Amino acid sequence: MLTVVAFIVALGLLIAVHEYGHYRVAVACGVKVLRFSVGFGKTLYRWSPKRQHPGQNTEFVIGAFPLGGYVKMLDEREGPVPAEERHRAFNTQPLRSRAAIVAAGPIANLLLAVVLYTLVNWIGVQEPAATLARPVAASLAEQAGLRGGEHITRAGFDGELDAVQSFEDLRWRMTRGALDGRDLTLEIAGEGGRPARELVLPLSRIEAKDADAQMFRKIGVITPMTRPEIGEVMPGSAAERAGLRNGDLVRLVGTTPIVDGQQLREIIRASVDGGQPRMQTWQVERGGQSLRIDVTPELRDDASGKIGRIGAYVGAPPAMVLVRQGVVDGVWRGVVRTWEVSALTVRMMGKMVIGEASLKNLSGPLTIADYAGKSASLGLTQYMVFLALISVSLGVLNLMPLPVLDGGHLMYYLWEGLTGKSVSDAWMERFQRGGVALLLVMMSIALFNDVTRLFG
Repeated sequence: MLTVVAFIVALGLLIAVHEYGHYRVAVACGVKVLRFSVGFGKTLYRWSPKRQHPGQNTEFVIGAFPLGGYVKMLDEREGPVPAEERHRAFNTQPLRSRAAIVAAGPIANLLLAVVLYTLVNWIGVQEPAATLARPVAASLAEQAGLRGGEHITRAGFDGELDAVQSFEDLRWRMTRGALDGRDLTLEIAGEGGRPARELVLPLSRIEAKDADAQMFRKIGVITPMTRPEIGEVMPGSAAERAGLRNGDLVRLVGTTPIVDGQQLREIIRASVDGGQPRMQTWQVERGGQSLRIDVTPELRDDASGKIGRIGAYVGAPPAMVLVRQGVVDGVWRGVVRTWEVSALTVRMMGKMVIGEASLKNLSGPLTIADYAGKSASLGLTQYMVFLALISVSLGVLNLMPLPVLDGGHLMYYLWEGLTGKSVSDAWMERFQRGGVALLLVMMSIALFNDVTRLFG
């Protein structure tokens, strides 16, 4: 139920803000707005406020089908317009006014993202500290010299390092670097009075096409540092059969000392020989006593092949830090994050077009609904971060030069500005048909990815 409510609230808010951008600029330009609709299809709610802007008589509507909305303006191309109101028709407005009205929707979404990121920065959010777990064996991080336990204080590209506030902050920078093919420089805090040192994570080597779990496995930095402690044990699992209990602290697996939860998870994953699970002897601490327990993991299928699983939560919760910004810094970081996410989205779309990035990165309504529910369950700030991310995606998507989107109309106006002539009706119809076809293909791919991701 939470997923459904969170999804509907997210869609309603993002669509309403987008259409309000069109509506508000249209009113400011003197265009008469006939209808403001959030959703399509059968009308669920209709409202005509008595007090409106001069010359306006807008009907506000909520439609039954929530995946979209529209602002209907007075326009001679859509019906007869009385002579006395012709100056209020959209098509009679100067080019700059029409372009501003069309661009206002996507810009409103980007401004909403700035506001949401700013609010999150002001409120503050608890995030894992940027202390690294032991990297995946033979990964990029291990080859670069990371061994686990390092605390990252600053990171950046091309020698420009900024403070790293949390593990999520570091993860975001690794994502950008991997997808852009840029090496990331890390500053590692010194221990025991030793000075800080720098290390380069050569992310340009991995040629990442998908921002997924496999990308982070190649990098080798998956989780923050955690104690190698056993959490909740599932009934009937390999952990329960072996005799493991909640709170057991793992010290050794065979002869290998265990220092963090990520290292233990990797050992469990790799406990497979010839397609069969391999029994391991664990040394654990329980209530001040040292015990030796034989553990035989169960086999599970993974993208990389067969892996071991024990059916228990492995690793204690990581150390947390409160990430909060001041008034000015909060606004600035909100603007910067919106710009970074927008730029990354544009680059990923470009890479998908030329085949350098996988079409698996396209997500549809099922994935959005899933993440809406998950983020809402984690609290208000996480839900606001989710809304900001989707708002950026909606704004950038609508600026794409597809005829059926706002960006396509802006391309028409660019042609009109350069040539002094508007696009002919015949060409407009051809472009619209092609745009609809391309959009349907994109939606089909996104829905296929959703089904594969959630049920495959």
